[in-house]
Amino acid sequence: MSGRIVPCSPREIGSLFLFEKLSAEQLGRLCAEGRVESFEPGPVYTEGTPATCFFVMIEGTVVLSRRVGGDDVEVSRTSQRGVYAGAMQAYLGDRVRQVYTNSMRVTEPTRFFVLPADVFADVMREWFPMAAHLLEGLFFGSKNTQAMIGQRERLLALGSLSAGLTHELNNPAAAAVRATATLRERVAKMRHKLAVIAEGPFSRDALASLIEIQERTAERVAKAPSLSPLEASDREDLLTDWLEDHGIGHGWQLSPTFVQAGLDVDWLEQVAAAVDEEILPGAVGWLNYTVETELLMNEIEDSTTRVSHLVDAAKQYSQLDRAPHRVVDVHELLESTLLMLSGKIGPGIGVVREYDRTLPPVPAYPAELNQVWTNLIDNAVSAIACAGGEGTLTVRTALDHERVLVEFRDTGPGVPPEIKDRIFDPFFTTKPVGEGTGLGLDISWRIVVNKHHGTLRVESVPGDTRFQVLLPLTAGAPAEEAEEPA
Repeated sequence: MSGRIVPCSPREIGSLFLFEKLSAEQLGRLCAEGRVESFEPGPVYTEGTPATCFFVMIEGTVVLSRRVGGDDVEVSRTSQRGVYAGAMQAYLGDRVRQVYTNSMRVTEPTRFFVLPADVFADVMREWFPMAAHLLEGLFFGSKNTQAMIGQRERLLALGSLSAGLTHELNNPAAAAVRATATLRERVAKMRHKLAVIAEGPFSRDALASLIEIQERTAERVAKAPSLSPLEASDREDLLTDWLEDHGIGHGWQLSPTFVQAGLDVDWLEQVAAAVDEEILPGAVGWLNYTVETELLMNEIEDSTTRVSHLVDAAKQYSQLDRAPHRVVDVHELLESTLLMLSGKIGPGIGVVREYDRTLPPVPAYPAELNQVWTNLIDNAVSAIACAGGEGTLTVRTALDHERVLVEFRDTGPGVPPEIKDRIFDPFFTTKPVGEGTGLGLDISWRIVVNKHHGTLRVESVPGDTRFQVLLPLTAGAPAEEAEEPA
């Protein structure tokens, strides 16, 4: 929007705090190369368009806003004479993308001194070369510092995740190793038992019946029902009595394995009916090895499946083989993060999932959202640890006015009111020295708000702290950081 150009007075612009130390010659140049424009209420410039001008308010009221999702969110409103906005980084040239990082409008007739961006850049370099160098160093130094410490924050999170993943992988891997060693022993005993049976006075038909029973036994193991402890105990007693009644010693050792495999007295009766009485003990012993090998193979399968599941979760978390931006189900991301952090969450913290599985997928940068989930879950775990180490973490999803809500609720001591407005500030942390960088929530805020055009907010009372992430259902171009008038 263009305003009405009015005469430029060097004396008037020299009264603005930004220019009050300039010489008459310098003020004359500003008036010659710049202009004074008067704007009626309405927009002055729009976020994301090329930053062509540097604005200094002479009189009026200015409002700066940012586009968040589908809404314009006001970030600053002022009537202070001399505030400035617009192409404030023009002196950096092509090293920084020169666009307006917010939208500016006026709410009453307002006059600005307007300097073209290229003139502003020339003036800065010619009149204030040392200041320009210092500002460049400050700008890029701050960016580099944030990048380096942000990398450290990610490395700290990676270390925590690696420890948790190692712990989670160790359990099924160790179980598979133990089961494999036991399986090798049982298979050796089965071969020995088979050799004993083969050398005995058994007919071809008896051996064929035994093989058939073995096959049916393996099928029974695969379909074993889940029994309560009381049901399992009762069935073990019945099997032990049957085995002892049929002259099979150590029945109390065999019956737990048979019950675990889903076998009962009816099955033993079928075995007894299929073989001669004199070979029944040997047949039952051989079938016991069959059952044990099937159960051990099931254990190995479960363990290796668990390992595979953990590896898949790690791939889902890292998104290494996925497009950086795509449509995702937030529940898949949440589950992979919870699994990766399960070792750190520990047994004293109950995790409650309140998912709305009807939620539509959202366009997002999934690897970076996983970083947000990691930071928020880590903070919740730390808060619960401060309250004694036992509590509840509730992860909830819901639809909230055409946005997807992801909420992390913990039962920790809460966020004190005096620091609530500072928790998203860079380098602010309440953790002991060495345990936090103060960038976790700042990084999360930037990812949610700047990159996803979403909202990150906190509601907290003692025993009930909720960090809420709101993500729009429609994609939007990533935005730069907000800029306030100075």
